[in-house]
Amino acid sequence: MLSKFETKSNRVKGLSFHPKRPWILSSLHNGSIQLWDYKMGTLIDKFEEHEGPVRGIAFHATQPLFVSGGDDYKIKVWNWKLRRCLFTLNGHIDYIRTVFFHHEHPWIISASDDQTIRIWNWQSRTCISILTGHNHYVMCAQFHPKEDMVVSASLDQTVRVWDITGLRKKHAAPGTAAFDHDIHRGPPGQADMFSNTDAMTKYVLEGHDRGVNWATFHPTQPLIVSGADDRVVKLWRMNETKAWEVDSFRGHYNNVSCALFHPRQDLIISDSEDKTIRIWDTQKRTALQTFRREHDRFWIMAAHPELNLFAAGHDSGLLVFKLERERPAHAVNQNQLFYVKDKFLRLYDYNSSNDAPLVTWKRGGPQSPPPRSLSYNPAEHAVLITTSADGGTYELHQLPKDARGGAQEVSADAKKGAGQSAVFVARNRFAVLDKQHQQIYIKDLKNDTTKQFKPPGTVSDIFYAGTKNLLLTTATSVILYDTETRTTIAELSINNCRYAVWSPDMSMVALFSKHVIIIASKTLEQNCIIHETIKIKSGAWDDIGIFVYSTLNHIKYALPNGDNGIIRTVDQPVYLTKVKAKNIYVLDRDGKVRTITIDPTEYRFKLALVRKNYDEVLHIIRTSNLVGQSIIAYLQKKGYPEVALHFVKDNKTRFELALECGNLEVAVETAKALDREECWNKLGQEALKQGNQQVVEMAYQRVKNFDRLSFLYLITGSVDKLKKMLKIAEMRGDSMSRYHNALYLGDVEEQVQVLKEVGQLPLAYLAAQTHGLTEEAAAIAAAAGLENLPALPDRASLLKPPTPIYKQADGNWPLLTVSRGFFEGGVFQSGNAALAAPIPLSDETDVQADMWDEEQIDIDDIGGGGGGAKRAAPGAAANGDVDVEGLDGGEENLWLEGEDIELPELNGPIGESNVEFTMPNAGRDVGEVWRANSGLAVDHAAAGSFESAMQLLNRQVGAVNFVPLKPYFLSAWQSARAYLSCTANVPALSVALHRSRTEDPRQVLPYVGYNLAGVIAKLQEAYGLTTSGKFSDSLNLFKVILHVILFTVVENRSELPEVQQLITVCREYSLGLRMELTRRQEAATSGAKRTLELAAYFTHCKLQPAHLQLSLRSAMLLSWKHKNLKTSLVFARRLLELGASAEIAQQARKIQAVCERTEVDEVPLEYDQYNPFVTCGISFTPIYRGSPSVECPYCKSGFKPEFRGRVCPTCDVAQIGGEGTGVRNLNEGR
Repeated sequence: MLSKFETKSNRVKGLSFHPKRPWILSSLHNGSIQLWDYKMGTLIDKFEEHEGPVRGIAFHATQPLFVSGGDDYKIKVWNWKLRRCLFTLNGHIDYIRTVFFHHEHPWIISASDDQTIRIWNWQSRTCISILTGHNHYVMCAQFHPKEDMVVSASLDQTVRVWDITGLRKKHAAPGTAAFDHDIHRGPPGQADMFSNTDAMTKYVLEGHDRGVNWATFHPTQPLIVSGADDRVVKLWRMNETKAWEVDSFRGHYNNVSCALFHPRQDLIISDSEDKTIRIWDTQKRTALQTFRREHDRFWIMAAHPELNLFAAGHDSGLLVFKLERERPAHAVNQNQLFYVKDKFLRLYDYNSSNDAPLVTWKRGGPQSPPPRSLSYNPAEHAVLITTSADGGTYELHQLPKDARGGAQEVSADAKKGAGQSAVFVARNRFAVLDKQHQQIYIKDLKNDTTKQFKPPGTVSDIFYAGTKNLLLTTATSVILYDTETRTTIAELSINNCRYAVWSPDMSMVALFSKHVIIIASKTLEQNCIIHETIKIKSGAWDDIGIFVYSTLNHIKYALPNGDNGIIRTVDQPVYLTKVKAKNIYVLDRDGKVRTITIDPTEYRFKLALVRKNYDEVLHIIRTSNLVGQSIIAYLQKKGYPEVALHFVKDNKTRFELALECGNLEVAVETAKALDREECWNKLGQEALKQGNQQVVEMAYQRVKNFDRLSFLYLITGSVDKLKKMLKIAEMRGDSMSRYHNALYLGDVEEQVQVLKEVGQLPLAYLAAQTHGLTEEAAAIAAAAGLENLPALPDRASLLKPPTPIYKQADGNWPLLTVSRGFFEGGVFQSGNAALAAPIPLSDETDVQADMWDEEQIDIDDIGGGGGGAKRAAPGAAANGDVDVEGLDGGEENLWLEGEDIELPELNGPIGESNVEFTMPNAGRDVGEVWRANSGLAVDHAAAGSFESAMQLLNRQVGAVNFVPLKPYFLSAWQSARAYLSCTANVPALSVALHRSRTEDPRQVLPYVGYNLAGVIAKLQEAYGLTTSGKFSDSLNLFKVILHVILFTVVENRSELPEVQQLITVCREYSLGLRMELTRRQEAATSGAKRTLELAAYFTHCKLQPAHLQLSLRSAMLLSWKHKNLKTSLVFARRLLELGASAEIAQQARKIQAVCERTEVDEVPLEYDQYNPFVTCGISFTPIYRGSPSVECPYCKSGFKPEFRGRVCPTCDVAQIGGEGTGVRNLNEGR
């Protein structure tokens, strides 16, 4: 049995698979209904309206509905899209056991403890028939999948088959032939005079000795299976006139809860309260397999209507499983596919699409395992087929030269042997793995062993790796092994590698486990690693070097540099065999060869970019329709925003991309289309970086950023425009802007006037007096009534900007002159159309009406009132109501002073230069370089990417609790940087520190403050604390060491075993010290038994000899004190074997002498020193060898299964029972 998904919940009483989606409904004894996605392993939704246990649940085959029935006597119909109950059907007066939908009609059938079966119309929401006849609880009732029949099972020890033909005719649509049936029945509402002919009992099956819990029809044959409290599963057959018992299946030793037929094989599957699921052969009438759980009784089963999946509900959740592997064994040689389907070894030709059987392959029986792997030898036209039958066997078959004659029988001289895996390694040699004895045999085609050797490490599988070479997979790595010289060529770390797929030229290999793909060279040099959340099923190489692989839901691609993406989705898992142009050839789970058409443009485009084949890139851009956010994001990430610009039509995205690649022409065009303030601000910043002051001016004008415009005119020496800005500020009533502009112009009189208008007379006096305007200063002092005139500051100087020497008002600053990029020349042939010039501040543009002033002030219509006054009355402009009548007098209009100065129009394109340019990309952040170069969490933490560091720790050691690791994250970040202080009020300069020198700046890694020597020093300190009896301090230090190890970097592979040894030492000491502290704390409350057990378990921790002697001595004296002489004798003997000191040895001998006379224990203990065990890290109880257990993925502490999901108390970091690839302390790239 292959377990695919398992949940932990309250007792499961009902199950139902969705026919199309990867969903399963479970109804629980606590009244809840749970909807699970068994592919993703996630809980989708909960439905909780029933009061009491829910025993029946069923999905509708086509509608978004499901039905439930419970102990509250209610049947509820739910819509899973709306996530609510639509309505409730009431009628039963006792518990409802099962509910099911009809496969065709809008009917629901329900079975109840009120001894009735009811059929409901869920559209009219009425009960249309009540089936009576059982005289005890009806435990189950189901429709026949095709016929008008119902089968029911009851505790009255019978199974009944009902004929509901009358019901179908009665409720058939008007106008059909069956409608006449109602005419002969009399008026509607009139009861049948003799009996109800809607549903009649057709057969009553008697044979069970106790109540029957379940009965169901065979999907295609006239068979019924039933299971009962007499612990027997019975098979029944029926015809048109009678039904009879065919056979009984005995083997369960408690009540049979459920039994059902396998949809595709001659099998019966049953589960029972004896905690087992049993598989029965209906032909041989024998039990084939038994699957047992330790603590959970089974209550219900369900079969998927279309897939080879089953589910069983038990006391603590549900289990989704299948009975056998569905991966077809196959091998590819050039344009030929060899595969096994049913009982034939077949050959498929990719060119001609011919599919022909070659030989008949005899399978042992319906439940004998299918072939596991197939290896083809093109030189000898022979195949090796490996199965897992009988512990692992292989068969060597010589294939016929011509496949046109049909399948041939397997010759009697077909070679067979024992082995878990077999592959060809040369023309006339093949290798066989004996996993049990860890031996690899090299055999010739006569099946004779020519050599054998022990592999380096514990090997779980072998794969072909070129002539005379093998790939050996272990739990933590893949080894490239030379079978002739018997030496290891290379080794690559990957946990639980399941498959290896070579490229056609044998230059690359893809190694993949359940969720990880590693692409490596032929010498196992890792190119990239790809992580998937969905299970990886298969893979094949494209001719151009792309690895295409399939998951449960998708077909994806992977580039040699690690970039990957989705090609298309699939409804059901497929197994890729070959990728050829736009076609992918796959095998489905039924063993059929299918061709899937794909569009390879996206991954060919990305590969051309990676290989810098720009001609191919341009060809694809011009001839394909690549679109989508993913391709745009990819181009941005890889530094080709100018290419991404080609694919984008959305103005907002085009604007962002244009800024990124420095294309101001497109940026201005899209900014005009968008016309948003934030766009103009961004455009102004980018133009300022490039020195294009005309675009900057236009952007500031668009958003009315007066202050920045004034400053821009100041630094470009545009005095005339500054004067216009002063007028505009005066009309806007913005005193601060007026003062700034007056300051920029050096207009002292204007400055003094502004200070007077805003009421700052002392400041106005100081300004006038400082600049020599003594008469104006005296007038201000008199007006302000200043008795004590403010003193002028010593060494006062005039505040006046320098006169511009070179005015850059009519052109741009020198622009960045770098060559235009390849793609800008190849894709974007820019025209010479000029961009819009900045809006001039003249009377011809109406700028003042629609852009500059919100109060609609016309600059050119405002004049002075006569008398030669320089400005209007204070506050006139501020009020916004300026009288423009009568401004055509003969006197000089001072408002229009300088109106004859026109801002220059921009002729030609903005930024036009003789040298074309491309804005260079910003350099990579050093933290980004560190992250790209390393797969170590400490390097990501040093880069400041705490999130990716946490993700790495989660994948590597199953870490879920990062609170105790926070100081180490911060320390790693701080230790990778040095800071140089500069002048006052200037931030310090940050300098990245690297731990190794390299000529290539792209290969640098951060300095890390944690190394192996420092960890060992901490370990010696912890040993000292343990020796001195400071157990709390010692325990804390051992945990600190476990945390520090996660951030420790070693220099070479030889130091990795030391790291693993340190983890083991810390785990053992942490466990032992926690037990000892618990024993001391609970000594007064827990009793002698628990105290002695904890002391005994402490002695089985792997401690240093000195500490082990102390623990043994403590346990010996404690057992002696409580008169447990037998146990005390055990500890005394172990103490003497360790060679204790003279004083301790003398004490141990005395106790040994006394205890050997009377080997009895006053306090019985749960302790067996002769049965190997590990101590549970939470309950502190032994887990003996063979008992179920879970472990921490980091420190490998053992725990009982009920503690799965908790945080490991040994390391305080990882989740118990979680998965992890293993802690990494040596950087080997991403």
